[in-house]
Parts: sequence; C-alpha cells; structure tokens
Amino acid sequence: MRFEDYIKNVPDFPIPGIQFKDITTLIADPAAFKAAVDELALFAREKQAELVVGPDARGFIVGSAVAYAAGLGFIPVRKPGKLPRETISYDYDLEYGKNTLCMHKDAVKPGQKVVIIDDLLATGGTMDATIKLIQGAGGIVVGLGFLIELVDLNGRGRFQNLPVRTLIRY
Repeated sequence: MRFEDYIKNVPDFPIPGIQFKDITTLIADPAAFKAAVDELALFAREKQAELVVGPDARGFIVGSAVAYAAGLGFIPVRKPGKLPRETISYDYDLEYGKNTLCMHKDAVKPGQKVVIIDDLLATGGTMDATIKLIQGAGGIVVGLGFLIELVDLNGRGRFQNLPVRTLIRY
C-alpha cells in the first residue's frame, strides 16, 4: 500500500509558506488506517515496548490505535491544564516561541519500555520534549514511530541513538 496516496497536501496552512500534510484522509480510509496502524504496532512489538505514548493531539489518534493493535497501554502527553491528576512537565523552545508538554506523574514506571507514536516528524522538538518527560519518569524510550517524516527538516538527526520508523517520507 502506498500510504502517501492517502495524504492531502494543504498549501499555506496554518500560515503562508507551510505545506501541511493532512492525515485525515488516511485515517478516514479503513484499509489504509488499519495497514498503517498494523505496521506501527509491529514496530512497537519488535521493540518489546510495554507502553505507547502519543503527544497532543494527532499522536492520540495514531498512538492509541497502535497501542490497541499491539495489546499495549496508551499514555497521552498533553498541553498544560489538560490532565486531571498530578503531572510532570517539560518546557521547550519552538522556532516561534516556547511550549510545554505534560504527563501524569505516575503514567510511566521506572524501567518501563516505551515507544512514542506521532503523526509527523519535522524538526523533532515535540519528540525531544516527550522523550525528556518519559526519561524524567524513569521510562526507557525504545523507539519512535511516525506516519510521516519531513526529511529536509532533519528531525531524525536528533535521535540517532533510537530506532525510528516512518511510513511516508517527504
């Protein structure tokens, strides 16, 4: 299956100059979504993950489906103020400002093996912050999985010590 056939390019969204890769057409197609989830679930099982973590917001869609298919638990990483219990947080820089990600303090146990699943790898800032949260809780990140990788932005270069699985490379 050619997953890229299910991705729509949206020019100038959310700002001029950005070529947004819309995954909603892939996840709307049951066969394409199942095939993508199955490939990423296989990756999680190969890495012997115990949990799947997905960052806000499209990481919830893909990550929770991967966790279900792999028979693993799912942990959301959210923006501040969205989780109801005690959290840990990590602040990080964006090219246009700052952001913060949060995770329940007790979500990942020390020594647990985690695969992080998201829709897109661009510069790697969100992924780096998510890794820091998991490591701060004592978890071990054993792999990163994505539907899409924007190769020219070299996000993968930030994670040379981790296995990275992408289904589509632009």
